[in-house]
Amino acid sequence: MTRTNAREIVAQLVYEMGFRDDDAAAVVREHLDPDYYATLKDESDAYQDRPTGKQAEYIQSTLCGIRERQEELDGYISKYAIGWNLSRISRTARAIMQLAMYECLYVHDVPVSAAINEAVELTRKYEDEDVVAFVNGILGAFAREVAAQ
Repeated sequence: MTRTNAREIVAQLVYEMGFRDDDAAAVVREHLDPDYYATLKDESDAYQDRPTGKQAEYIQSTLCGIRERQEELDGYISKYAIGWNLSRISRTARAIMQLAMYECLYVHDVPVSAAINEAVELTRKYEDEDVVAFVNGILGAFAREVAAQ
């Protein structure tokens, strides 16, 4: 499994957790269970290979980290989504931005530019070009702040 596929899975789980109040680690265990995971192959290309080892750990730690820092990440989104209320932003776009921002701040083996490029491409897979431009703009402003620190 590639890191790109693992990111997509994390984004989908972040999206799902917007509708659930479950513990992030429990959600990962549920989704990575071999029997359950096998049922997801038709959902997305990301589910063709079951993550193990390093990628499973990435999914677990990233999802748990996003859940723990959700208020902080939403604060960044709100800061740069000038004129937008957080509730007006699609849950998909919000999940992808939370993932990218978390990677930029807390996953030190991922360059900021890679996290943002991956987020933009993932947004392109699920949203129209207006949303892609919106996400790119927010993440670009966020990246400039991160670079200045």
